[in-house]
Amino acid sequence: MLSLVWKKQSRNDLIKIVEYISQGNPDAAEKLADDIETKAEKLRKHPNLFRVGRKRGTRELVAHENYLVIYRVQGDTVEILRVKHVAQQR
Repeated sequence: MLSLVWKKQSRNDLIKIVEYISQGNPDAAEKLADDIETKAEKLRKHPNLFRVGRKRGTRELVAHENYLVIYRVQGDTVEILRVKHVAQQR
């Protein structure tokens, strides 16, 4: 099984998403964070299951109807690069 590493920017992305949603619904924000992290964890077993990313060498996991986890596989490691709302420019 591959190791999973969240890059600093991806952690910051998730924190900002949770902070924003928490303003209106803290429970939903916590659930969303848990859902995204749980789905990202599955990349350790199936890193190539999800679609090829828009940037060369990346892939995209639709972790929620509104959020993408952008990642790449580097050797025996899956690196989470960003967590983006689908409406955000990449």
